[in-house]
Formats: sequence, C-alpha cells, structure tokens
Amino acid sequence: MSADYRDFYRGRRVMVTGGLGFIGSNLARRLTELGADILLVDSLIDDYGGHLFNIDGVESKVRVNIADIRQRTTMNYLVRDREVIFNLAGQVSHIDSMLDPYNDLEINCKSQLTVLEACRRHNPAAKVVFAGTRQVYGKPDRLPVDETHLVRPTDINGINKVAGEYYHLVYNNVFGVRACSLRLTNIYGPRQLVRHNRQGFIGWFIRLAVEDKEIQIFGDGQQLRDFVYVEDAADAFLRAGATDAVNGQVFNVGGAQPISHLELVSLLIETAGTGAYRLVEWPPDKKVIDIGSFYADSTRFRQTTGWEPATTLRDGLARTIAYYREHLPRYL
Repeated sequence: MSADYRDFYRGRRVMVTGGLGFIGSNLARRLTELGADILLVDSLIDDYGGHLFNIDGVESKVRVNIADIRQRTTMNYLVRDREVIFNLAGQVSHIDSMLDPYNDLEINCKSQLTVLEACRRHNPAAKVVFAGTRQVYGKPDRLPVDETHLVRPTDINGINKVAGEYYHLVYNNVFGVRACSLRLTNIYGPRQLVRHNRQGFIGWFIRLAVEDKEIQIFGDGQQLRDFVYVEDAADAFLRAGATDAVNGQVFNVGGAQPISHLELVSLLIETAGTGAYRLVEWPPDKKVIDIGSFYADSTRFRQTTGWEPATTLRDGLARTIAYYREHLPRYL
C-alpha cells in the first residue's frame, strides 16, 4: 500500500466511535489533517477516557455527537451516510470487567451488535474497522504470538472483546458489511487516561514518573511486553480503513521489539528525569488474570498494508512526558 491511503480520506465521510477517547481522538486529529468529514461519537462515561480536551485545537474541524452506541435508534441514524467507521468505543479495563461483568457484556458485545446491525440495515456499504485487543489470546503458548495462536482469554473483558470481534467477522462474511479487527497490544501516548490505573499500566507509570513518584513493578520485572505509540496505532487504522485487502480478517498490531517491565520503567525514569521504582509482590486480584510475557508478531498486517511502527519507544515516551507535563491537570 502506497502513500495513496492518506489521499483516500480527503472528503471521505468517517465516523469514529469512542472518538473523544485516547486512540479515537488521536485518530481524529490525523483525519483532520487528511481532510476527512469527521463525526465523533462518544458517551463520555466517567472514568472511560473520553475527554473534550482531547480535541482541543481541532474542535472546529469535527462534529461531535454525545451518544451511547448501545442506543439502536441513535446508531441507526448516525451510520447512514458514513463511508468508513472506526469502531473504537468499548470498556477496556480488565479489572472492571471482573467487578461488573454485565456492564462489560453490554458495552463490548451488545454495543458492537448495535453498530453492525445499524450498518446492515441502514448502510451496508460502510467499511468498519474494529479495535480488538491482544488480550483475546490469554497466556501465550509461544512467543511472539501470531494470529494462528489459540484464542483463550483469561478475563471477562477478553471474552467479550473476542465476541465483539467475531461479530464483525460474521457480518463481513455473511451480511457483506466489510469489516476487520486490529488486535492492539499496549498503546501509549498523549491523551491517554491517567486518572486511575484500571485501564493498563503504561499510562499510570507515565503519570507517576511525571509526578516524581514511586512506580511499583509487580514481581521481578522480567515480564516482556511490546508497545505502540498512539500515532503509529492511528496510522494502522487509517491503512486498514483504506483497503479491502483486510476485510474479514484479524491482524496483530504490535511494537517493533519487546522490552521487560524493569527495562521499560528504567527508560521512562531516565527519559523523564524524575520518578523512582520498587519491586513488589503481585496483588492477588491482578496475578490471577495476568498472562505473563507477551509480544506480538505483526507480520501479517505489515505485509498486507505496509504498516510499520515509526516511533521508537524512547521518542514516544519523551513526547508523552512532554504532553503531560503541560496538560496533566486536565486529566486528573
């Protein structure tokens, strides 16, 4: 895929669900640069990451509809003229899914059916790109993990996310609503939720470093993870939305190389010039759903779309630290 994928979005009618959230708002910013006609849909549920400040500076270039994608009549109307739908709305906290599984089911399963049924009934020509997760794999049998690995989630969130993903594949294969899923690994960068630590550790670690506080690393810190800077993740969505070569498939979107938690935190503290760390025992509620080391093989997506993560971890952390040093009070 050439640079023409960016030209594809000029004047294109695009909708982003979860559009005021972390990845959604960064994707929206890219779409404004490409000249798209952008509709952002977000429920702004407390503690889920949606924030009007995330579109500060581009608010005049987008339309915002504050709505819950579980609402059928609303979605039936909103999808009608959209050519590409980036379906990013969801509940992403693994801990919260275990505390309130019914809510997770509503948001990560029922809501996906609502979006897809709206497309099927009112806009079957739309292209839908779903934000999946590496969490669907569970504890890996081998590393790196490619798309042929068994799907075996270890928590409620993973189960519901894979169900939402499979709905998209079924609607592609049976009903002709073009769709695919990007199984994201650990995304980080500006506009990430840092108010609490229930939506992943990397944003929380960055906040603690910026505040010159202690970061607690569970266990011996040797677990491996891969990380993708949010602008690179946004580029992955743009590429997927612009080609039919991805339809009906799932793709890993992972970092260039894995790094241990201990090495990550050391790099973070070095880059920030502030913060400290301490190794602590695993909390029982987190240990029981932990998957150990994980990093993805993104070869399939790279070969299909030409995507490559362009931002080094050091550079991405530096940009993120600079953003929160300027704007942290907005996110607390």
